[in-house]
Amino acid sequence: MKVADLFAGVGGLSQGFIKAGFEISIAIEYDKDIALSYQKNHPNTDVYSSDIRDLNFKEIHKLHPDIQVVMGGPPCQGFSQKGKRLSLNDPRNFLFKEFVRFVEEFSPKYFVLENVPNIITTENGYFKDEIIQSFKNIGYDVCCGVLNAKDFGVPQDRKRAVFIGQKGILDIQLPEPTNVRNTIKDAIFDLPFIESGEGAEESTYDKKPISNLQKELRGNCIILHNHVATKHNPTALRRMAMVPIGERGKVLPKEEQTKSIYSGTYCRLLEDDVASTITTRFDTPSSGRFTHPRLNRCITTREAARIQTFPDNFVFFGSKTCQMKQVGNAVPPLLAYEIAKVIISNESI
Repeated sequence: MKVADLFAGVGGLSQGFIKAGFEISIAIEYDKDIALSYQKNHPNTDVYSSDIRDLNFKEIHKLHPDIQVVMGGPPCQGFSQKGKRLSLNDPRNFLFKEFVRFVEEFSPKYFVLENVPNIITTENGYFKDEIIQSFKNIGYDVCCGVLNAKDFGVPQDRKRAVFIGQKGILDIQLPEPTNVRNTIKDAIFDLPFIESGEGAEESTYDKKPISNLQKELRGNCIILHNHVATKHNPTALRRMAMVPIGERGKVLPKEEQTKSIYSGTYCRLLEDDVASTITTRFDTPSSGRFTHPRLNRCITTREAARIQTFPDNFVFFGSKTCQMKQVGNAVPPLLAYEIAKVIISNESI
């Protein structure tokens, strides 16, 4: 089945759907640096690095007449605010309307829309109901709910609202938890234990994979990409060295504590547990629980990508800041894979 990925980012959703056997025909990503990284990892996809509002959907439809799934995560900033006045008429939510317009033009059999969890609960479900009604108006029946990536083998506590729509009558549901549990150790402990400031964009592995997740994500890769450790300043290094392995709370002495508002500040990842949500600032110990379980440094792009369940043959291009944005904003591919599988299963009935 052929897919269009809107607001694609670097392609977390795409990666999961590819794993399930889908073909990504179209990707739309506004950020040109991220779109370039997407294109290099998906050379057969027609990538549009443009503002979606400026695209001629009818012309794209002529080039790709057989799109059967449309997916993506349109920014919906207004949904996170209080007050029904913000609804789908809020100007900040116009990109959601572009998603609906694209679905209406291409008339796919299915769509998948992901977003922040509170899009479902805010104002007693007011926004959720508006979203569902928008799609019903163009002929789609919809189911929705909140999925946590950790319930699907992703070593990360990351919740996303997911809407799945089907043209006509809905006979599909959200995926059920797989009960597969992977930990940080399962995800990253086969990677070289480099220190702060060490590593290179291309390097080599120094040990064999042990866990099933390590084996799956490494595949047949020989070259290790994006495993570069941030060079932390002396203050950050001193503070990280004060945090014992396996700590489960803030342990810095009062004189070393910061005014950071982020939970997990200067806390280590727990090797036998899952990570908190990976954000776009995973190189900064004051931005959350991003310190390596055993080393005095934050995780690398490759380690963060492993925690997101990107395979090692997926290479992140661009500046360090751009790479972190690509990884931190992505849907975990293994979660996307489980969503894709329910569509595949429905097609085989």
